[in-house]
Amino acid sequence: MPADERVTRSSFSDRVQPISVPRPMPLLPRRVWSDEDWERIRLGYRSRDMDEKWDVFAEGDVVFLHRSWTGNGVFEATFAPGDGGGRRIAEAVVERDAERYRGDDDEYDCLMLELVLSAIVLGEPARELREKLVESTRKRSGSTDVPAGLVQHSALGLRTDP
Repeated sequence: MPADERVTRSSFSDRVQPISVPRPMPLLPRRVWSDEDWERIRLGYRSRDMDEKWDVFAEGDVVFLHRSWTGNGVFEATFAPGDGGGRRIAEAVVERDAERYRGDDDEYDCLMLELVLSAIVLGEPARELREKLVESTRKRSGSTDVPAGLVQHSALGLRTDP
């Protein structure tokens, strides 16, 4: 699929499943995405191999983030114009069915939502966000020796450049 071809719900046949137990996210990323970033986010992202964990598509101002293997919805983020231009996330929901998504921490969810959009959809290095993911995961697991690469791969996966 060419990088400038839009990913839609129908790109996934019947594989995408809506969030079954939606919970409003009390913490949202503070980032304001540029108009150019927003256009790229609206194009979406489709995983291309087993090491990629996320599929993303937009319908209007709502961006849907699904796990690629299961098709389960994890996040839905509604974007709105920012005060000084660009777009920001005005509201979002996260999956709370523990069988579908193991997240149960508001800060972690906020981080993951921004990280998937930044690192996977936009292809940014997102080093600070990645470091926060590793730190958060190590703290939550109680193990400081979990390799950073393992943490990132299991939660975020890879991104194949077009």
